[in-house]
Amino acid sequence: MRHLITKSNPRSPISEQYRTIRTNLQFASVDGDLKTMLVTSAGPSEGKSSTVANLAIVFAQQGKRVLLVDADMRKPTVHYTFRVDNRRGLSSVLVGELLLEEATTKSDIPDLDVLAAGPIPPNPSELLGSKAMMKMIQEATSFYDLVIFDTPPVLAVTDAQILANQVDGALLVVRSKQTDQEAALKAKHLLEPAKAKLLGAVLNDRDKQKDQYYYYGE
Repeated sequence: MRHLITKSNPRSPISEQYRTIRTNLQFASVDGDLKTMLVTSAGPSEGKSSTVANLAIVFAQQGKRVLLVDADMRKPTVHYTFRVDNRRGLSSVLVGELLLEEATTKSDIPDLDVLAAGPIPPNPSELLGSKAMMKMIQEATSFYDLVIFDTPPVLAVTDAQILANQVDGALLVVRSKQTDQEAALKAKHLLEPAKAKLLGAVLNDRDKQKDQYYYYGE
C-alpha cells in the first residue's frame, strides 16, 4: 500500500490531522447525516487520492462501515493504493455486468471495503450521471455507514460536478504553493451550485516541517 500513513503509523502527527479532518467533517454535517461524500481537487497532483484513502481509513478506524469508491474512471488510482483487482469495479456495476457486492473488495483494514473504478469506459460522465449511478448509491448506503467517492479534478472534467448532485457533501483538496488561488476559487464556485454541501477544504503541504495536512471550513 502507498500513502496510507493512518494504517502504517496511526499515532503520527499526520494521522492525527486526518482524525481532526474527520471530526470537522462530522461537525460540518451536524444538521444532516453524512452518508455520502466526494473528494476532489482543482487540478492534478494535489494529494487528493492519498487524502481520500487516509480519510476512509480513519472513518473505518472509528468503527463505521465505509465503502471507498474510485469514481475517477479516467485515471483510477485506488486499486494501486489498496492493491486490489481493477478488472471489476464501478464501471462493471454501472453497465450491469456485476452486482455491487460482487464488484467490491474487502481491504485488510477492518470495516473498509473498496470499489475500484473497473475497466475504463468511453463515457465516464454519462455513467456518473445515470440512473444506474443513483441506484448504486442508494444500494451502497443501505450496506454502509459512509460512502466516499474519489473523483477527478473539478477543473479538468465535469465528473465531480455531476456526482456532486448525487451526494451529501463535497471536500476540496488543494496543495499549498502549487494550487493557484484563482483555480481553487473557480473549483469552489463550480461545486457550489451542486446539491452537495461544500464541506470545506484540505490544504496539503502547508508546512512540511510541521503537519502536512490542514483542514479549514468554507
